[in-house]
Amino acid sequence: MSDDFQDVLHAVGPRLRALRRHRGMTLADVAAATGVSESTLSRLESGQRRASLELLLPLARAYDVPLDDLVGAPPTGDPRIHLTPIHRHGMTFVPLSRPGGMQAYKMIIPSADRPPVPDHRVHEGHEWLYVLHGRLRLVLGEHDLVLPAGEAAEFDTTVPHWLGSADGKPVELLILFGRHGERAHLRARTH
Repeated sequence: MSDDFQDVLHAVGPRLRALRRHRGMTLADVAAATGVSESTLSRLESGQRRASLELLLPLARAYDVPLDDLVGAPPTGDPRIHLTPIHRHGMTFVPLSRPGGMQAYKMIIPSADRPPVPDHRVHEGHEWLYVLHGRLRLVLGEHDLVLPAGEAAEFDTTVPHWLGSADGKPVELLILFGRHGERAHLRARTH
C-alpha cells in the first residue's frame, strides 16, 4: 500500500473522534444512532480497528456528512464544468453543473418582443430562479409577474409557466432545476 493510502487510513480515527466531540455526542449516543458497538467505535477512533465501508456508512448517516468527509478523500481532479451552451426556444442555457440530480443553469433571454405562448410550458420538476440582469416577466398560472435584478422566484414546474423579457431588453438569470421535484436547500453553517 502507498504511503498516501496509509496516511488517509491513519487519519480516519482522529477525524471521527473530532467530529463526534464537535457534535457533542458520546460513544453511547453514536452507538445508539448507528448500531455499531461502543467498543468498536472506540477502537476505530483510536486507530486499533481499521475503517471499513460497513462501519463508515452508518457513521456518515449519523453525522449527516458525505463519506468523503469521514475519510478525508483527496480531491478527484479538475472540478471545472465545461460550459457548452444549449439554444432552445430562442433562449440560451449555459449548464453550470454536471448532469444528474439538481441542475444549475445561467439563462440568457435575448432582447426581443416574445409574447407569451397561449399554452404555457408544463413539465415535471421544481425550479428556483434569480434575476442577475434585466427585468424578467414570469407568467405562472394566473399570475403575471415582473422580477427586476436581485429578485428570486421558486415554483413547481407542473404549474403552467412562461419566462420572457418584461421590457424587450436582454435578461440574465440563474436557474436551479430539479427534474423530480427537488427543491433548492440552502444550508448555513453554524459556528
